[in-house]
Amino acid sequence: MSAGSKLKILFLCTGNSCRSQMAEGWARALKSDDLQPYSAGIETHGLNPFAVRAMKEAGVDISSHQSTNVSDFSDIEFDYVITVCGHADEHCPIFSGNAVVIHKAFDDPPKLAEDAETEEEKMVHYRRVRDEIRAYIETLPESLQQNPG
Repeated sequence: MSAGSKLKILFLCTGNSCRSQMAEGWARALKSDDLQPYSAGIETHGLNPFAVRAMKEAGVDISSHQSTNVSDFSDIEFDYVITVCGHADEHCPIFSGNAVVIHKAFDDPPKLAEDAETEEEKMVHYRRVRDEIRAYIETLPESLQQNPG
């Protein structure tokens, strides 16, 4: 596939701090021949250091990513917008062009880790969600054509 024919995909969540960042990182690492991935949030909460750590453990460096607001991408015509949390799905903005919006929910690691007493206990949640996101990214882009929204 040439660069012009790569699918432009936006991974959208509430704060663009964890799940959407992991999805973008996996898409860049695993599917850069087929996908041009972006991530954004309805708000910006900053990059979650535990998400960075979990991805680094799996060999993907997202430490240079920035927490980006979806409005920063208003000039890009996406092929797909994948919401990765319920809040983003419910508040997903309207996109210009023919973007297909798909909802693929993943648990929220920061929420799951709230009661963890140690960093290692927190990381268990981040690792599980990281691995679930990787498994989903591995199905792209084929699964997108099977699930038109």
